[in-house]
Amino acid sequence: MSPHFPQVILVQVNPGEAFTIRREDGQFQCITGPAQVPMMSPNGSVPPIYVPPGYVSQIIEENGVRRVLVLPQQPEFHPGGHSPLHHPPPPPHAHLPAFIPHPAMMPPPPHMYTGMAGGVGDMSSQYISQYHPAHIYSEQDSHSQHGRPPFVHRDDRTSKTYERLQKKLKERQGGGGQVKDSPPLSPQKTCCSPPTADIHNGVGGKGPEADVFCTNSSKLLSSELDAEAQALQALLSTITKPAVSDIQARGVVVSWSAPTSPESDSSSAEEECNPPDPINYEVSVSFSGKDGKYKSMYCGEELSATLEDLRPATDYHVRVQAMCNCLRGSPSEAVSFTTLSCEPDSPNPPRKASGTKNTLVLQWKVNDTRIMIYLGQRTGVYEQCYYGSQKQYRVTKLSPASKYSFRLAAKNDMGISEFSEVVDLFTSCSVPLPPFPPELEMAGVNWLCLKWQRPTSSPKEDDIYYILEMEEEGSGYGFQPSYDGDELSCTIRNLHRSTKYKFRVAAYNSEGKSNPSQVVEFITNPDRPSFPCKPFIKGRVLPNSFKMTWEPPKDNGGAEVTKYVVELSEGLSGLSWELVYSGPAMEHVCEGLKPGCSYQTRVYCMSEGGQSPVSHSLSVQTPAVPPGPCQPPRLVGKPKARELQLRWGPPQVDGGSPVSCYSVEVSGPQSEESKEVYQGPELDCSVGGLLPGKTYSFRLKAANKAGFGPLSERCDITTGPGAPEQCKTPSTTCKSPSCVVVTWETPPCNGAPVTEFRLEWGAAEGSMQVCYSGPGLSHEMKGLLPSTNYFCRVQAVNVAGVGPFSEAVLCQTPCSVPAAVSNIYTLKESELRSQALPLYSPSTCLGICWEPPCDHGSEITSYLIDLGERQPIVIGPVTKHIIQHLQPDTSYRIRIQALNSLGAGPFSHTFKLKTKPLPPQPPRLECTAFSHQTLRLKWGDGPAKAATSDALQYQLQMGDKSGRFISLYKGPCHTHKVQRLNESTSYMFRIQAFNEAGEGPFSNVYTFTTPRSPPAPVKAPKVERLDDNSCEVVWEALPPMKGDPITYTLQCMLGNSEVKQTYKCSSTSFHVQNLQPNSDYRFRVCAIRQCQDAPELSGPYSPTVTLSPQRSEVAVGGGTAGSGSRASTESNRARRSLTDEQCAFLLLMVFAIIAILIAFVIQYFVIK
Repeated sequence: MSPHFPQVILVQVNPGEAFTIRREDGQFQCITGPAQVPMMSPNGSVPPIYVPPGYVSQIIEENGVRRVLVLPQQPEFHPGGHSPLHHPPPPPHAHLPAFIPHPAMMPPPPHMYTGMAGGVGDMSSQYISQYHPAHIYSEQDSHSQHGRPPFVHRDDRTSKTYERLQKKLKERQGGGGQVKDSPPLSPQKTCCSPPTADIHNGVGGKGPEADVFCTNSSKLLSSELDAEAQALQALLSTITKPAVSDIQARGVVVSWSAPTSPESDSSSAEEECNPPDPINYEVSVSFSGKDGKYKSMYCGEELSATLEDLRPATDYHVRVQAMCNCLRGSPSEAVSFTTLSCEPDSPNPPRKASGTKNTLVLQWKVNDTRIMIYLGQRTGVYEQCYYGSQKQYRVTKLSPASKYSFRLAAKNDMGISEFSEVVDLFTSCSVPLPPFPPELEMAGVNWLCLKWQRPTSSPKEDDIYYILEMEEEGSGYGFQPSYDGDELSCTIRNLHRSTKYKFRVAAYNSEGKSNPSQVVEFITNPDRPSFPCKPFIKGRVLPNSFKMTWEPPKDNGGAEVTKYVVELSEGLSGLSWELVYSGPAMEHVCEGLKPGCSYQTRVYCMSEGGQSPVSHSLSVQTPAVPPGPCQPPRLVGKPKARELQLRWGPPQVDGGSPVSCYSVEVSGPQSEESKEVYQGPELDCSVGGLLPGKTYSFRLKAANKAGFGPLSERCDITTGPGAPEQCKTPSTTCKSPSCVVVTWETPPCNGAPVTEFRLEWGAAEGSMQVCYSGPGLSHEMKGLLPSTNYFCRVQAVNVAGVGPFSEAVLCQTPCSVPAAVSNIYTLKESELRSQALPLYSPSTCLGICWEPPCDHGSEITSYLIDLGERQPIVIGPVTKHIIQHLQPDTSYRIRIQALNSLGAGPFSHTFKLKTKPLPPQPPRLECTAFSHQTLRLKWGDGPAKAATSDALQYQLQMGDKSGRFISLYKGPCHTHKVQRLNESTSYMFRIQAFNEAGEGPFSNVYTFTTPRSPPAPVKAPKVERLDDNSCEVVWEALPPMKGDPITYTLQCMLGNSEVKQTYKCSSTSFHVQNLQPNSDYRFRVCAIRQCQDAPELSGPYSPTVTLSPQRSEVAVGGGTAGSGSRASTESNRARRSLTDEQCAFLLLMVFAIIAILIAFVIQYFVIK
């Protein structure tokens, strides 16, 4: 594992041993073995091991497992009869992070107190980080070395206690399978554990489990406990007070008995009170009285525990509390005991209260013990200098300015404690001797930096201070103190320049002041002088020089001026200055100047005090002169046959004035006379009218406001040659259908040899491109197309230029075999169907087509199709073909070759094509639902609705009267509803499945018959009352259905009862008699179809019509009563119809209002 990542280190706790860590709240947590405790190492390494004095840690790696052993050091030898005070320290407790105790060093204790509920069990899935050693030893080290017998006797006593308690454990468990001499079991984790801090990632704190425990405990201890829990809590509260034995100075053994139920309870009650889980016990102690605050020292299932880390000679009260299944019993009665006395703890080192040259007064803090002080000399031997019960002591007869080491030990009736830490103290010194005189370290204009040395006779431990005194020459005040402190150097400021000062130094300490040192004299440095006066010109300014002079400065700074420095700057910017003179003179001639330039000059002086500021600048302008000679003109580009392009640069010296004009002169090859060919301000010109191949001489001169300067040196330039003449027509020779050799001749060169020929080649005369460029007289053209016309031409090139092209020549390549077929395509389904092949199937056939390749001048006669392992197929000059008799769902590699009268061309690239699998078989067709007008058909297994992307789809067809089948449905679904059918009619259906492989065969013809349709509903009948006991019911007649007669059923119901009286008749009216007066009757009619070869079919009932009784107050005749009944029926029907119209009108008005509101909201909120 990388050292940059955290690593878990397992700390192995052996049986009988204990591993103790310190929690964040300061309490210790003990884990008894056998156990493995995970520790978190932040960098992957073994954490540092901090051991008590007298022990060392050693890391041993065995089979990749690193272990840490703690071993004792050899005891030191202390002469002088003080061996009782230097016994070896006791063995360390296994409370270090990542520390595995050695079995030989730590005896197996029977029980160890722990502040953790489950011991090892609580830490099985947690990480424990490193703890700082300062927190680990803060409490235990102060009590770990006193109040106990020597190590060997303690080991024997602990071993006997361990064996005795282990024997009790075996007797209580009744031989529960434990091996002899095996260590006691570690405490198990229970929910009854005290609310101690969880260990999570090495940080003590109350984790989630502790919070849950507290919440559950508070709920279970409430008044809502059931009877069983109350009985168990009562049993836990019967625990007796514990017994205390083996009382030591810092430890005690506490034992107790398990809680038992009262003897008066019955056996059944005892069985109910028996705890289902083991009982845990918590032992807590208090040192502030019986009613004081108790602290938990042990929690586990054992009936005894060893409490350690107690205070010697202290009164304690101890009590036990039983816990089981998240219930706590009442604490037992407290038992008091007093720990034994032991030797005192190691005291703090003494401190110095006061002292002189020969005495030291020491003070210390202890309680009720006698103190022994040991004085150490430089030889390292300690001697006892005091023994008593006082808290301070004066040590006398000491040497001045000396270091003494002291250590302290406390003693009582039980023994002597360990020594305190050693403290070093010093005695005072005598008056120091006079120091050496001060020395000058650095001097300034108004300050002096002095240093001095410490008196040699004074020891380093003595605190010495120094007084520096100064006297100014001529002041008359004498020596005055300038510095008082313990430093060995000082800077005196605010002095006068070039002034002499006297100094002396004296040393003093707590005993007194020494005599002053010898007097020394030092002088401050002079100050720098002021700037000289502004320089001025003496005489006339020449083009290359001028003479300047200046006056001395008004203030020389206290020292004579030793030299003057003159600086010169070119231009008026004053950015760059150059030193031109340094000396005592006050005039100087500036030489080597440029004509027509502006200069600035300034002066500063130097003395012993430093450099003065610069004077004011003097500006000087030198007069201009004609410019200097120019460089010869140079040729620009290549020389032409009759024209030369010249260019030049300005002269290096312009004479102090800008150049305004240039003049170019030329002389011929046979004449020395010069002629001006150009005059102007430009830096180039073009000279024409020259002869080709001739040499000409050119000279140049420049002019400014002072006139023309001298001519430059001559420059000889030769005109260039001309371009070559036109080449003759090249000749062509065909070596093969794709290769032609072109040759040509060299034309006249016009004064320069031909260096290159350019050949242009193309399929058309106007689109030729350069295909060759070089010195050769022939070129071979390759990669040409057979039976193709090509054009070519050539031109010559020399250093003068490019000659004209020759005339174009035509060349035709011979015929050849065809080219390779470029692309092969698969024929579409429509194209394959148009072939009308009787045996075509996409599973056994492949339809391919291709583009005809170039025939290269000879017509293609046939094609050869190669299928790999099968015999090649030869076909005629066609571009499509259907390959038959192939295997379904098989891939084939196909390539095609074209043939003509000259031979076979190359094969095309290999194309991979695959035949489709065999088309699917038709499914079984079933009729799942039917009516007189619809049939619901189902086929195959699958959902009623499917996605259109399904691979398998179906086509359903229905036969018509002429025997043809018409497609009803085509898609992936497995059901279809056929509608708009006739009643009692047989229909023929067939189905077909298809996928990407093609359409499968049609199924057998299925015949399904629709049932007869029932009669239509009859309209509401009309009821007319004839008299008080009879009425006539009339309804509309229905036409016969396909020759089947129609009969009617009339139902008559009295009031709201369910009693029905049925009348059957074939007429459209019925006379009902024997009606009860003053009763409501309801009538309804249904039609019945009388089928000839099938049972009759009943239609739906008509709406119900109510016949109300005749009112008694209306005194009219029988005819009037009949008309009144008919009017009542008609009014009911009119009222019912009017109500429907009102509902429709109401709905219309509601929709209109909602539309108006929506339009208003859109107009107001959206548009505005």
